[in-house]
Parts: sequence; structure tokens; C-alpha cells
Amino acid sequence: MTGFKGETVLVTGGAGYVGAHACKALAAAGYKPVAYDNLVYGHEAAVKWGPLEKGDILDAARLAQVIQTYRPSSVMHFAAFAYVGESVTDPAKYYRNNFGGTLAVLDAMRAHRIDRIVFSSSCATYGIPDKVPITEDAPQRPINAYGSSKLMVERVLCDYGSAYGLKSVALRYFNAAGADLDGEIGEDHNPETHLIPLVLDAALGVRPEITIFGDDYQTPDGTCIRDYIHVSDIADAHVLALKAMNGGASNSAYNLGTGHGFSVAKIIETARVVTKREIRVVKGPRRPGDPAVLVADSQRVKQGLGWSPRHTDIGGIIESAWKWTTRNRKQDTVRR
Repeated sequence: MTGFKGETVLVTGGAGYVGAHACKALAAAGYKPVAYDNLVYGHEAAVKWGPLEKGDILDAARLAQVIQTYRPSSVMHFAAFAYVGESVTDPAKYYRNNFGGTLAVLDAMRAHRIDRIVFSSSCATYGIPDKVPITEDAPQRPINAYGSSKLMVERVLCDYGSAYGLKSVALRYFNAAGADLDGEIGEDHNPETHLIPLVLDAALGVRPEITIFGDDYQTPDGTCIRDYIHVSDIADAHVLALKAMNGGASNSAYNLGTGHGFSVAKIIETARVVTKREIRVVKGPRRPGDPAVLVADSQRVKQGLGWSPRHTDIGGIIESAWKWTTRNRKQDTVRR
């Protein structure tokens, strides 16, 4: 945790899945990441590349204390609730934390004259797209409170840029997947809702099966298609966004994806090959609001930030997750 020569970056949600990977990427680039996390969903053990400060983004006094202690020059903002289904049944929780919490972060930034923020946004701001691949100019019509809360923040960032000179980059990523190739951090949600870790749990025997929600979509095999992007590529994009703002860029929004989609059935088939295990599948009904296809057009971020994904092979992405999962799952949960 010593030897940092670059600037300090406050990373809200730095103990979470994407936030922890971003902290590692920041440290590798010479920055000092300070993880600020309430540990509701984050993991203290995932903070390895800088200090951890426990606190909630809605706690203005605590947030100010941490900023005064470390004097960061910029912020990466990951702290958010991200369970789409829950956001439909309990929208107040999402607007209070994701939107209200972000306003608290921005107020703290203004009070301490921090003028740069990289915001963790989402493809959920698009809702059900008119066409794919999805460009940044596509209509943003979120269909749940999670996506709405992210879109509201994007609009606030634009207004704060015009009124207060705030520089911001919003990164709308598609399906974050995989794990750190060094095996130091990986995906560990509770409850888990993401397809790849659920499939790998079924391969391990942690859960008895994987459910396919709908097999009658207008896709080649009838199952939903998604764009899976390796979490380390997402982390790299955040560092590039920060560097771009240091060079004068501001108030931009970019998609993060590979531009290639894989169906649910293809993910399960590939996981069987990677794990060399049988994975039991059951079929369930469609989930309301699930688009048939979500694939990113990421040409703009390549031009604007010079970013391209390094990990585009879906087998490699799943293998990275499998290696981390088999090393870190408690042995007493695994079927022998």
C-alpha cells in the first residue's frame, strides 16, 4: 500500500466486483486508489491496492472526513444497488441510494473542489432497444428503477458540467463478466443473479441446476443474447477515462462492450467445455422486460479513449471466472 507517486482517486464502491478491479488497474497505472465502501455488498478482502475507508455515500460527514484526509483529485463512482428485479419492487431504495447518494458525492466534490468523476453507468439506461448493436445515440428509455437511477445521474452530470465546470465520463457497460487473471479478485455477489457465476455454481454443485428464462425469443437458439465484457477490460476503460479528463476531455458517455453477443444456451454449452462437468438445465418462463438481444456498438469509445477489449473470447472469459471460483468457493459447499 506504499510507493504511490501519482494522484489519489476516491473509489466509491471500491470493495465491489468492478470497483475492486478498477482499484487494481489504478494502482498498476501509478494512482493511489482509496476505496470508500459501506460493505453491504462489497468485500473487505477485495481491497488490496490501497486503503479501505468504511462509510456510506449518504453519510455526508463521513464522506467529507475521508476526502479531507486523502485529498483526492478525482472520483470513480461505482457505489450503487444493482439488482434490477429489486429495483422494480422497491424503487425507493434505488432512487435514494443510486440517485440521492450520487448527489451527496457530487456535493462533497464541489465542497472540496474536486472536478473530475468517472461514473459507472449501465446499458440498462437504454431499456428495450429499437435496433442492435446499440450506439450511444440510441434512445434512453429505461424500464426499471435501476436503469432510471443511472440515467438520472447521467443527466445531472451534464447539468453540473454546464453550471459548475464538472468534468465527467459515464461508462455504460453491458454484461460484466470474468475475473482477474491473477486470481486475486473475482465475482462474489450475495444473492447472485449474473448468468456466468450461476452456471459455474451449477457446475460445482453449489446449486442443483441453472434455469433458462425463456427459450422462444427471436434468436437462433431461442434464448436471450448478451454482450459479455471482461471486468478487467472495464477497469482499464475507467483508467483511460480518468487520463482523458486529465488531458482536458469532459462530459462524455461511452458504451463498453465487445460488439459480440452470446446466447444463454451458448454460455452454458461453453461452460460445460471449460469446466468439463455436466450442468443441469431447466426451462422457465420469460422474465418481464428481458430484451431478446443486447449488444453494444463500442466504436465511439475506441475513438474517444483509445480503448478496445483485450478479452473477447467467451471461453477465456468463462475460464477466468472458473479458475477464481474453484479457488475461492468454500470447500464444504461443493458437491464431492
